[in-house]
Amino acid sequence: MFATPAFAQAAGAAPSGGGENPLLTFAPLILLFVIGYFLLIRPQQRRAKEQQELIKGIKRGDTVVLNSGVIGKVTRVEDAEIQVEIAPTVSVKVVKSMISTVRTRGEPAPANDAKA
Repeated sequence: MFATPAFAQAAGAAPSGGGENPLLTFAPLILLFVIGYFLLIRPQQRRAKEQQELIKGIKRGDTVVLNSGVIGKVTRVEDAEIQVEIAPTVSVKVVKSMISTVRTRGEPAPANDAKA
């Protein structure tokens, strides 16, 4: 009742066979790739490179935090593994790639007493 039929408005328009520029049709895809590269891929590669340098610089006596959240002191460094002391007489072998951060000897430990 209130619906009216829709008619094509382009009765006099020329057919679009070959007048389009192929660069303009792919411009949105190219733009999305460039934005994705600078926002996602490049920062991730930079973080991975920093993580590899961090792992290569591990030495005996450093305090490390593992991906599981365990904090320990490095007692021995090998090619692919390190030995971490997590308690006074408890040492575990850990694959180097499972280290999230390195706290060196020079960093002071935060005090766990809250003064109010």
